[in-house]
Amino acid sequence: MSKELERLQKRIANSGYTSRRKAETLITEGKVKLNGETITELGTKVKPSDNVEVEGVKLEQEDKLYILFYKPAQVITSVSDDRGRTVVTDYFEDLETRIYPVGRLDYDTSGLLILTNDGEFTNLMTHPRYKIKKKYVAKLKGYLMRDEVKQLEKGIQLE
Repeated sequence: MSKELERLQKRIANSGYTSRRKAETLITEGKVKLNGETITELGTKVKPSDNVEVEGVKLEQEDKLYILFYKPAQVITSVSDDRGRTVVTDYFEDLETRIYPVGRLDYDTSGLLILTNDGEFTNLMTHPRYKIKKKYVAKLKGYLMRDEVKQLEKGIQLE
């Protein structure tokens, strides 16, 4: 199998049309055509030269986009929030491409975050198998006592 072949759902996601999971649903629902033929089988391989249509729309490959964004506190690191809170993608509503955050920062945390439309890059940066080290710096108001530092070094068990 040639390295240039990729799964159909991955091609759809990389085009920016929708997420890979939603692409899988569209395929199984018969809403995807490959070179004019309706495809319903997941895992179908496509070549770069193949024509893909989703719900009647011919897909074009998007240019890759990478954004470094300083996320303020009280902003959700997500593309949507069912409670109506501000999400990081709200700052980029004028973009015509679908972007998503690489990794997460807590709601109360501010810091540098990458947003992109590049699914392969996101997977490389976030999947544990690639062992990409991340460094976090926490600033505190006040001081930690020696026994509190030792407890943090051991780790804290949360619910």
